[in-house]
Amino acid sequence: MKHLPIGITASNVTHTGEDFDVETRFRMAKEAGVFEYIDKTPPPGELEIYQRASEKYQLPVRAGGFYYVLGRDEPLLEWHLRMAGELGSMAQNVQIRTFDASGQPVTDESVAQAFLRAAEIGERFGVKPCLEVHVNMWSEHFGRVAKVGELVERRGAKFNITLDHSHVIFKIDNPREQDVQGMRGDVEAGRVQLDPFMAGDVCSEWIARGWVCHAHARSTAPANPVNVWARHPDGTFGRGIQYPFVEPGPGEWHSEWREEKLEPWKEVARRLLAYHAHNPESRLGQISTEFIPFTDYGAGAGYSVFHNAVACARWLRDTWSAAQSGSGESLSHPHSHSHATKSHGLHAAVR
Repeated sequence: MKHLPIGITASNVTHTGEDFDVETRFRMAKEAGVFEYIDKTPPPGELEIYQRASEKYQLPVRAGGFYYVLGRDEPLLEWHLRMAGELGSMAQNVQIRTFDASGQPVTDESVAQAFLRAAEIGERFGVKPCLEVHVNMWSEHFGRVAKVGELVERRGAKFNITLDHSHVIFKIDNPREQDVQGMRGDVEAGRVQLDPFMAGDVCSEWIARGWVCHAHARSTAPANPVNVWARHPDGTFGRGIQYPFVEPGPGEWHSEWREEKLEPWKEVARRLLAYHAHNPESRLGQISTEFIPFTDYGAGAGYSVFHNAVACARWLRDTWSAAQSGSGESLSHPHSHSHATKSHGLHAAVR
C-alpha cells in the first residue's frame, strides 16, 4: 500500500501567532504524533539550525516554499532549490506574483517558461518545483492554470502544482472575490467551475490530469466571511481564506461556525486522496497542513491554529485509510452525488 506523508508548515506551529523558535516548532510538531515532516524554506543563515532540529527530532524538512517576482527573483528561486536539495526536500512550493519586476502582469507564457527553467534546475538537486494555486499570484484566475499546464506539456515536460484548494472554495458564491483578475464573468458563464459538486470543477480537473505533486490543507468555506479582526495597512479587512476545522470556543472567532460548511473543502480532499490511492500515475508526494495566523487567514482569532492542524491531520489520515481500503470516494464518477443539496449558496453532502 502507498504511504502518504502528512506534515505541517512551520508557520502553522503556533497557537495564535506566537513566534516560537525553530527547535520549539520541531518539538511541538513531533510531540503531536500526527506529523511526519516540516514544510519550510529556511531564512538566510538558518539552514544549519533547521538541519540540526530535523536530525534531533527525526522530522525531515520534506518541502518548502516562497513567493517570487519574475524578472527579479530567479536567482532566489535557484538558491531555494539548491538549499531544498541540501535539506533533502522533495518539493519547493513556488508562488509567482501577479506582476513582474516591471509592474506588468505576467503572461501564461512567461509563467510556463519560468516553471520550465525551475524544473531543469530542480532536477539537478532532486527537488520538484510546484506552482501553487494561490491568491495574489498569477493563478488567482483559476482558468489560467490549465493553460499554463498545457503550455508546459506541449514542451514535453511534466507540470507540477501545489493544490491549496482553500483558495478556490472561499470564492464559491463570493462575487467580490471572483472579480479579482476578472474571473467573475468566466464563473458566471460556466467557463470556470469552482463548486466541487458540479461537473467540470477546476480542482477535479487538476487532480485528474495528474498535476498535483504537493498539497496544502487549510479548511475554508464557500463565501467564507472576511476576517473582521485583522486589517491590512490600507485599512481593508483580511480576505477570509480560513474557516476553523474544529468549532471555536466562545469569543474565539468572529462568525457563526457550522460544521457542514466544511463539506466542499473536504470533498476536494477526499477526491485527491482517492485519486492518489487508486491511480498509479498520481505524483502526489505529501500534504502539509497550513492553518496560519496572518491577516487574510486567522489573525486576531483566539482559537489555536496548531490544534486545528492536528485535528485536520487526523482527519486526513482517516480519510486516506478509507481511500486505500476502497471505502473512500473514487474520482471515477466525481460528480454523481445524488445526495448533494444546495441551500442558501451552500453545497453540502451528507456523509
